[in-house]
Amino acid sequence: MDRNGASVRLALGAAVALPGAFLGLFFAYPLGSILARGLTGDGSVELRPGVLWFSVWQAGASTALTLVLGLPLAWVVARFDFPGRALVRALVVVPFVLPTVVVATAFLTLLPEGQQRGILPILAAHVFFNVAIVVRIVGGYWARIHPRLWEAAATLGAGPASRLRTVTLPVLAPALAAAAALVFLFSFTSFGVVLILGGPTRSTLETEIYYQAARMFDLRAAAVLSLVQLGCVGAIVGVAGRLDRCVAGARMVAPESDVLVRAQGRQRVVVAGILGAAAVGLGAPLAALVERSLSAPGGYGLTFYRALGEETPALLVVPWRAALNSLAFAAVATGIALVVGGIVAAAVARSRATWLDQFAMLPLGASAVMLGYGFVIAFDDPPLDLRSSPLLVPVAQALVAVPFVVRILTSALRSIDERLRDAAAVLGASRARVIREIDLPLVLRSFGLAAGFALAISLGDFGATVFVARSDWPTVPVAIFRFLGRPGAENAGEAAALSVVLMTMTMAAMLAADRLGGGRRGL
Repeated sequence: MDRNGASVRLALGAAVALPGAFLGLFFAYPLGSILARGLTGDGSVELRPGVLWFSVWQAGASTALTLVLGLPLAWVVARFDFPGRALVRALVVVPFVLPTVVVATAFLTLLPEGQQRGILPILAAHVFFNVAIVVRIVGGYWARIHPRLWEAAATLGAGPASRLRTVTLPVLAPALAAAAALVFLFSFTSFGVVLILGGPTRSTLETEIYYQAARMFDLRAAAVLSLVQLGCVGAIVGVAGRLDRCVAGARMVAPESDVLVRAQGRQRVVVAGILGAAAVGLGAPLAALVERSLSAPGGYGLTFYRALGEETPALLVVPWRAALNSLAFAAVATGIALVVGGIVAAAVARSRATWLDQFAMLPLGASAVMLGYGFVIAFDDPPLDLRSSPLLVPVAQALVAVPFVVRILTSALRSIDERLRDAAAVLGASRARVIREIDLPLVLRSFGLAAGFALAISLGDFGATVFVARSDWPTVPVAIFRFLGRPGAENAGEAAALSVVLMTMTMAAMLAADRLGGGRRGL
């Protein structure tokens, strides 16, 4: 037994070495390079004023608006049983997984001339992205609270406003706080939306890092900003993790099926109104994007899509090549994420190695721009001079996808009944055979779900990719950004067409993930 135990620990250590080396080389080392660059050197750093303040302010405003506008939809999904409820729960997640450049392009298309850039488009895009967080976290929590709480308050004479103030909001406080922390984190680290919709006068820490590194070539200033960003993100992630544990540990008093009711009378009008408003708010930007991609100078048609196969001054390659690049890079990134994340998930599920789990989650909390910038300064000198290699693109994408793979596969592995493994061992099955005939078949669906999520996330990555993508190997998000940076209706039309292509690719990946995952959806 001791020899077998030692062999298991040795095998586990050898397996953990691979993801440890990957994360150490491509995550910890670039962050260390940023620290070294930011904490050394002489000379003052001159930054545009108000960057930190605007980062915090817009994130706070985005969070408040998302909670206010998302709560009614969370209430409808949590409390009422209506035809298409499962479809609504699934579709509301679609904006969350769409690439940021697609959403930014959609709002550029939807908003009238003169109102396309500024704080209001930024806030609107952040609400569009993050309303799914409120619906899934707050709605899921709300759906498990027994309606007797509100019935008792009504019996004591409390009106709707009083019940909201004295019962609903206090009961939902843990879920509201957890959702608010996540929305704040995603809004604070938003890059593509602010870069495209903010205009020249609106800059957050994320966009300022890109501005200093890529436009001003001031690497020290970018490094100092990255340190500030790292500290802020670390604090936000810590608060979000604590609040998330509060929600996970809270006691629910009723299964979801016991609290769902059919809307009656005036409630039907309210529910229909909320669902209609949500459909318009979430569907209008995407519909406007599709309409713009088909609206050519000579009338509606596929002119801009056909132009994607022609040479253009905006890119060194034809735009369709960017789509092929994105698919190839995303496929490689998905393979890396599945191998690294699968090993981490197996180790965490079998040995409860929480430190490894937390280490693998770090890239999710880190800024994508910071990761991309870290690659630029870390892999610029021999023997790790990799900046000219296109392989840095899928590596950067895989870093962002690994945490999602770990989360999905760890949950699946932990859900396997240990008695199945024990029974197989009693019958003489080796550990390898137990893994092959019990573990793998039971986690196959979750493996497909993880692959779909990793593919969708890799396809849409922009923050890290824009730093490391070569000019002759652009991805679709980078190509869209370059089209938007050039004047003219043709460039705007081709950007819209490419955005629709990318949106279709991402949604296809998510639909495949949903199908392979047996209908399970998550954020």
